[in-house]
Parts: sequence; C-alpha cells; structure tokens
Amino acid sequence: MIDVNCSAGELIAKGDVVFADGNSVEEVFSSIVKSANLPSGISSDVLLKELLDRENVLTTAIGKGFAIPHPRRPMVKSEDDSCIIVAYLKNPVEMDAPDHKKVNVMFILLSASSKHHIKSLASLAEIIKNERFIKLIQDKPDLNELVRLAKSCE
Repeated sequence: MIDVNCSAGELIAKGDVVFADGNSVEEVFSSIVKSANLPSGISSDVLLKELLDRENVLTTAIGKGFAIPHPRRPMVKSEDDSCIIVAYLKNPVEMDAPDHKKVNVMFILLSASSKHHIKSLASLAEIIKNERFIKLIQDKPDLNELVRLAKSCE
C-alpha cells in the first residue's frame, strides 16, 4: 500500500505542470524554476543552484525520455509542502541517460526529508514504468489529466 503522503499522484496534484524552454540542462532548469509555482519559502535562484549541483554529481536521467531532478537536501519544511513539478521540455536535452535517449519530461521532486524522498521516488518509479503512463504522458496532459493518470497507475 502506498503512503498517501508519498503518492506520486498526490505529489503531482500539489505541484505544477510547466512547459520548459532551453537547449541545455541549465537553460531548462532555469526555465522551470522561473515558471513553476514553487512551494512557499523556496527561492527560484536557490532551487536552480541546488538542481544544478545535484546534476553535476550524477545524472538524474533514468531513461525512456524521463529525468527526476531533485535537490541534494530537503528544501520544503513539511511533508504537506512536498510536491512534484512536471516539466514538458520544448526541446529534448541530452542528460547521459542509461538508454541514451534525450530527456523530454522531467519530474522535479521536492521533499521534506530523506525518508519521504525515498518513498516518493518509489511511488514515482511505479507510475513511470507503467506502459500506459509512458504512452499517455507523451501527449503532455494538463495537471488534472496528469493527476488522474498517475493515480490510476499507482
């Protein structure tokens, strides 16, 4: 049973869906943090730095055109503020994915603790491996459609 506080569908519902411009990881991250509705207390400049710092350690690309960028440390104050921001990239970017595919969808995971982060990643991994989800996300559904899709795949 999925912990409802760590459910990918619930975290996406608390997040945002954005369309990101850019031809490099840095440009895409910059576009995302400027256009996304961020949880209170998170500065777009600080989040950009944290995402870039994490990406410099090891790619967050997981294959199938997906990446799960996230800060190396918790940035939200409580589990209630945890969320997933989904970014559809206007121009796919190279991120050294294991399958060598360029990334065209990012799931920016913002968690309140390491434990919550791991549980949230597990929930997100479940929906990302679902073939129906993989197929339908290519149509770039809006937030409401995406939440319904994610919850139906959990």
